[in-house]
Amino acid sequence: MTEPCAKGSATTPSMEQALELSLRDIGIPPRPLILEQISEEMRRAEPDFRRMTNIVSADVALAAGLLRTANSPYFGFESRAKTVMQALLMLGLEASSRAIAGLVLRRIFPPLPAIERFWDGSARVARTAGWLVRKLGVRDNVRADDAYTYGLFRDCGIPILMKKFPGYVDVLKAANTEPERSFTAIEQTRCPTNHALVGSLMAHSWLLPDELSDAIRHHHDAVTLASMPQGIATASARMVALAQLAEHLVQRATGMSMTREWGKLDGVCQTILAIDGTVVESLAAEAPAVVADILG
Repeated sequence: MTEPCAKGSATTPSMEQALELSLRDIGIPPRPLILEQISEEMRRAEPDFRRMTNIVSADVALAAGLLRTANSPYFGFESRAKTVMQALLMLGLEASSRAIAGLVLRRIFPPLPAIERFWDGSARVARTAGWLVRKLGVRDNVRADDAYTYGLFRDCGIPILMKKFPGYVDVLKAANTEPERSFTAIEQTRCPTNHALVGSLMAHSWLLPDELSDAIRHHHDAVTLASMPQGIATASARMVALAQLAEHLVQRATGMSMTREWGKLDGVCQTILAIDGTVVESLAAEAPAVVADILG
């Protein structure tokens, strides 16, 4: 019987081994040039918003995406951005750079049907996570744009592994239907690595914040999440909890891409968010309208 992924061990690799394996063999995409250009401008003592506007506006699709992001209801701005300059000013440099990273992320992978469905699902979770920040409030320095960016990048290791291993779709099916063991544990019984580690390394190589990279690394790890702040920073844990709840709400609202993850992580996520099942049900009652607005 052929293994779905390249031959590997079920043993969890060390960080050094995983870094070498992922960067050399898995094929993590390099940081796009436009992110380098924006970072260079942000490092200046007085960033030139006009130059940044020109950089973004040179890419029509990217400019349109940044405007859609700034005008999305989950950010809750009272006025609407009509130009790229206004979007940059409303979001701020850091939030803008992360939003642009999220927009660029989708286009670096081939537009295959399975991957397109994956990105659509990630976008719904990201936007719902941003909405949850508005509902539950800003805590642990996690704002709506932080939750949104994390939602986009949380599972970015999946398309990388899809591209590398043709049989990885079968691994996903097995992990999505597993009721007890963690998602990443299922992956590592059949692959040499897992999507959380690969995604974390990609976020790190793209120079995204450490809190975001750590949140990607541990988003299926209930033990580490429960050990904050020793095991994981409170900001990282909150990003994880917001996205897990967002995914649960989206799945309930749409019946699409059902997984078993909320059943494994609901307790620790509710503790991190300081909510209970009653609050979850209240949010679930509102979520269909929110998700419908996102889909529209």
